[in-house]
Amino acid sequence: MNKARYTGLALVLGAFFFSFNTSAQVSSTQIDSLVSLAMKKFNVAGVAVGVVQDGQIIHSKGYGYSNFDKKTVATEHTNFAIASNSKAFTATAMAILVEDGKLKWDDKVKSILPEFEMYNDYVTQNFTVEDLLCHRSGMGLGQGDLMWFPDGSDFKIEDMLTAYRQTIPESAVRTKMEYNNILFFIAGEVIARTSGMSWEDFIAKRIFEPAGMESSVTSISRIGNLPLAKAHANTDGKLRVLADYEPQVNGGAAGIYANVNDLCNWMMLNLNHGSLGEKKVFTAKIQKEHLWKIQTVTAPNGNPKYNAHFGGYGLGWFLGDMNGNLVVSHSGGMPGMLSKTTLIADKNVGIVILTNTSDDGAMVFSALTNTLVDAFVDVEPTNWIDRYEAYNKKNTAFADSVLKAAWSKVGSGKAGLYDKKIIGTYNDYWLGDVTIENKGDKLILACTRSPKLTGQLFYYQDATYLVKWDYQDMNADAFVKFELDEKNNTLGFSLEGISPNIDFSFDFDDLHIQRIKSK
Repeated sequence: MNKARYTGLALVLGAFFFSFNTSAQVSSTQIDSLVSLAMKKFNVAGVAVGVVQDGQIIHSKGYGYSNFDKKTVATEHTNFAIASNSKAFTATAMAILVEDGKLKWDDKVKSILPEFEMYNDYVTQNFTVEDLLCHRSGMGLGQGDLMWFPDGSDFKIEDMLTAYRQTIPESAVRTKMEYNNILFFIAGEVIARTSGMSWEDFIAKRIFEPAGMESSVTSISRIGNLPLAKAHANTDGKLRVLADYEPQVNGGAAGIYANVNDLCNWMMLNLNHGSLGEKKVFTAKIQKEHLWKIQTVTAPNGNPKYNAHFGGYGLGWFLGDMNGNLVVSHSGGMPGMLSKTTLIADKNVGIVILTNTSDDGAMVFSALTNTLVDAFVDVEPTNWIDRYEAYNKKNTAFADSVLKAAWSKVGSGKAGLYDKKIIGTYNDYWLGDVTIENKGDKLILACTRSPKLTGQLFYYQDATYLVKWDYQDMNADAFVKFELDEKNNTLGFSLEGISPNIDFSFDFDDLHIQRIKSK
């Protein structure tokens, strides 16, 4: 490895290794330098970093802005959406109910939620509460996410309970890892009905309170006057403030807003196997045998320097090994909000990174986390900041070229070839009605249950259009591919994201949209 290439970063990493190998702590000054380097490379509004070691907070600090427009400074007390890092709280809540004697891991979901239905009777009758928490349902990646993504839809938990009734599974149950959010919302409902209080109240009372997470909230609806980071998008190199994400049906999959100071307590609670000071939230036994036990197997980390041997998902946590150390982690992402939590259990170290900008925020939390992890697990350093910068430039350029090529074809063909034929009402059995209407000489596609999925259609080629959604917080514009009969009448259509970087939660490929009425 040519270490001369690392310049300033090498000095930072060298200091990390010197401190670590002499049993001293990584210093806040070193972390400050690392964050400063990352923020120079990536266009993010704000970052917050928390690091704990041996039961102590060694770093808790915010950087940049919580609101770029207002130049509001981000601090260690600024709350960010932690998105899917909420899943570990949901799994922990379930563990608490098991230890309370109110649940068993092998209890059938159907026995608690009679409305619950899956894609066949066997799975419906035998799906357990543990199955809800480890992404092994057989459903595809992100399937059903359009019920909560983007925000502003009218879907309720009742819709989610039966969403998979008519779907076709991608694999056999309990055989394959396929990340799923909807089942964590359903887990939130299990917690509510079993405990007699809402998911939000249960998490606040049984986890936040004993863990001293006094300034975090279980829903944005509870934020009050607490400091809140605004989400941002990096659009053509300029930061744009996004609207707050609306409250979800419950917080089981992604509802928590927290700050790094409080999340340091959460990490120490987990590293200390369920206890923090004199407060005991759960037992080491349930953590070892359930929360931190691989339930669904994945591939180990492929970087040879970590000498990894296993990978998998426990309950609300990803599990793996690095250089002989158990590493427990999770990331989270929502529009303009990205987060990463990493626990190096054998070193008694926890690292949390919160950011409030898409998509550069993911580069920041990855580069910072990987650099710190390398120092703590004692492996040869990698210039992660430069590596992610190069990757981000290449990936963004490729995605931009794909988008440019697609939109350049608009208007180049026989414009309006199928305009009159496609007008009408269509339906997907769980997304609901989708209409195509002519409004002021513009063809408008609208998902009635998810109003933000409304946009203008532009003729592309053959029987394909492009839709430019009114919703632009994330790039989810799509190809609209119509299915025709022998008389060129439309039978239905499919949606496919244009950008190769489209978030998997825009699960357009899981829809089966058929015409139900012509105009």
